[in-house]
Amino acid sequence: MYVVGLLAGAAVFGIFAVYGSPAEGHAIGIWPVALASAPLLVARRPPTSVVLALVFLIAVVTIWTGRPLDVSIGLAGAITLETWVFWRIFTNGVRTRPTLYTDRELARFILASAAGAVAVAGGAALTSEVTGWGTPGLLALALAASGLASQLAVTPFFAKLRGHGGMAPLAERIVQWVLVLTVTPIVFALDDFPAIVFLVIPLLGWAALRDGAYEALAQLFAVLGIAIALTTRGHGPFAVVDRYGLDPDVQGILLCTFIVDCALIVIPLMLSVGEQLENARQVAGERDRVQNIVHGASGVAIIGTDENARVTLFNPGAERLLGYTAEEMTGHTTRSLHSDEAIAEKAAELGVANDFEAVAKAIVAMVGPTDMRFLRKDGEERSHSMSLNRIEDDRGKLLGYVSTSEDITERLRAQEAALEALESERRAVERLREVDQVKDAFVSSVSHELRTPITSILGYTEMLEDGVYGDLHEEQLDAVRRVGANSARLLSLIDDLLTLSRVQEDGLVFVDRLVDLRKIVAAGCAVVAPTLERRDLEMTIDLPDDPIPFLGDRDMLERVVINLVGNAVKFTPEGGRIDVGLVTEDESALLSVADTGIGIPLEEQEKLFTRFFRSSLAQEQAIPGSGLGLSIARAIVEKHGGSMSVESAPGEGTTFRVRLPVLAPG
Repeated sequence: MYVVGLLAGAAVFGIFAVYGSPAEGHAIGIWPVALASAPLLVARRPPTSVVLALVFLIAVVTIWTGRPLDVSIGLAGAITLETWVFWRIFTNGVRTRPTLYTDRELARFILASAAGAVAVAGGAALTSEVTGWGTPGLLALALAASGLASQLAVTPFFAKLRGHGGMAPLAERIVQWVLVLTVTPIVFALDDFPAIVFLVIPLLGWAALRDGAYEALAQLFAVLGIAIALTTRGHGPFAVVDRYGLDPDVQGILLCTFIVDCALIVIPLMLSVGEQLENARQVAGERDRVQNIVHGASGVAIIGTDENARVTLFNPGAERLLGYTAEEMTGHTTRSLHSDEAIAEKAAELGVANDFEAVAKAIVAMVGPTDMRFLRKDGEERSHSMSLNRIEDDRGKLLGYVSTSEDITERLRAQEAALEALESERRAVERLREVDQVKDAFVSSVSHELRTPITSILGYTEMLEDGVYGDLHEEQLDAVRRVGANSARLLSLIDDLLTLSRVQEDGLVFVDRLVDLRKIVAAGCAVVAPTLERRDLEMTIDLPDDPIPFLGDRDMLERVVINLVGNAVKFTPEGGRIDVGLVTEDESALLSVADTGIGIPLEEQEKLFTRFFRSSLAQEQAIPGSGLGLSIARAIVEKHGGSMSVESAPGEGTTFRVRLPVLAPG
């Protein structure tokens, strides 16, 4: 219905335009091309081609009421072309309601109107040439002026304008309307004073500056209506062209020129005011947001100054952190917020003169915050992390400075305390390391000193047992055997201590040779085999058919196997099972020793490779051991570039895995 109403309006005003044009002329008055273009701007349907076809038909019919059919067809085609050109440029060929907000959009609107005027002028000139109707140049100028006036004065009603309200109060607006509706008829009722027509233009400019957009356009439209009505009836400065011997069509050209002038004054002023009001609203909103942020930042001191460092802004955060009120600081320099010692200390740190201004300039030049001591009103000095920045206008002129800072005194104290604690801890760790080294040295020294006499004891017990010093009865032999067994156990413990000490101190010399890991595993199992024969245990050994070459110390690696398999035998109850396997995975050899023994609690497994550690289950069942074997085994494995892991659960057995890097083929 909206489109139908617009096209119907175009038809009605088109007939009035043709009938209102001078009878002796050849033009068609101010044909309402703006109403013909409006359906393309405000509605998506019907299709563009249908709208243009309807515009053509309406133009033919309305022009035919006062002009020959061939002329009507030609001028209707020119008007249709003008409609399409204007819509195509103004909306970029999109069926959507265009906006008229900015200077760029205004320029597009004026360009579209001018291009449409050129198009209709070309069509009118061609029609005049073909039909012989009127003078081509004058007819082209008349239709171009008519189309330009119609588009500029009427089309803004169908565009999206800024909905800013008028700044003028109601009384002022009433005065405006009274003047427009009074002065305009007077101007166009007088025939002898052409210059008086310019009295209307200041009134329209007044409305554009003080009223809302649509009200300013309404006053423009009122002037347009009064001017057309009175000029058509032969009144006003544009209706007396015959006095000067001019063609009757010049009347319409002059009237259209006046309307174009009015539109080009009202519309740019109206848009400029709307844009300024919108910018002012945005600036006010941004100012309010900034003020809310500044006044809401109670934990940050924000201080603004002019170019001479006199305070112009002192937010609540600054009041809280520094003890001054905004009234106390406004107009005073920020020099009073820093002690002489703080200025001197910062000047030395920055390498500038011991002067407040020099320090401030150096801080401005810095990227990021810096620490600075501030002096509170109560005399307490606090450390702040602060940033100082210049405030400049759009031309780069200095307007002042803004400082933001937060109190970091407690944080610095906490950092200092943490550093002191860290240093104390470092010294404690160093002391513990020294104590540990002394302990290891003591253990190594004592072990060396004990090894010789214990070896001697073992030698003499063997001689006593063999009867070198005479025959012994059964009780004496049993006592000698017990002494020998405990001495051997003690000697083994000493050997373990010495081995572990040398491994940890890199004092143990490894003899690296190319060995076959299969043979090392087999040899280690063979050492443990005699112990296995006295137990009700089953042991399987699964070795690959192909050699597994490895560069390492044969004796040390064999000791790892003996420790792992020996532990499996020791901690597996009668009737249990032990599985020893060796496989290759990727570029590693994997040795696994699994048993069905007593297992190890999960919470104790991370301590398993610690010296002298023995699991709670082993202690409960009184299974002997020194707690050194696994720590020695892992140390040897790691010295060979490998790793050792364990998987165990109480009552479910234990699996140790040793991973060693094998030699690449070739």
